[in-house]
Amino acid sequence: MRLESDPTVIYGLKNFDGNLKKKDLRTPGPYNTYLNYGLPPGPIANPGRESLMAVLKPAKTNYLYFVAKNDGSHHFSASLSEHNKAVYRYQKRRRSTSNNKKK
Repeated sequence: MRLESDPTVIYGLKNFDGNLKKKDLRTPGPYNTYLNYGLPPGPIANPGRESLMAVLKPAKTNYLYFVAKNDGSHHFSASLSEHNKAVYRYQKRRRSTSNNKKK
């Protein structure tokens, strides 16, 4: 199974400008979990205590997907259609924020 996880792709990019592009998802590399099956070859971060406890005692949910919400939190989804809507909202807010900074 492929993880298809943006953070692993970002970790593997040499020059990430804060905007993940479709071409980045198609760029071969050991950390590109859109192209490679299974886990990446090494960790991409050092987990804190809360993360370790969540692994030991995970919450019972149907969530399969997550995306950032531009406020440091995440939106979790059980279906791909719900996830795609959350991604759209994230991208729309990101574009709006980016456009406001340019003015």
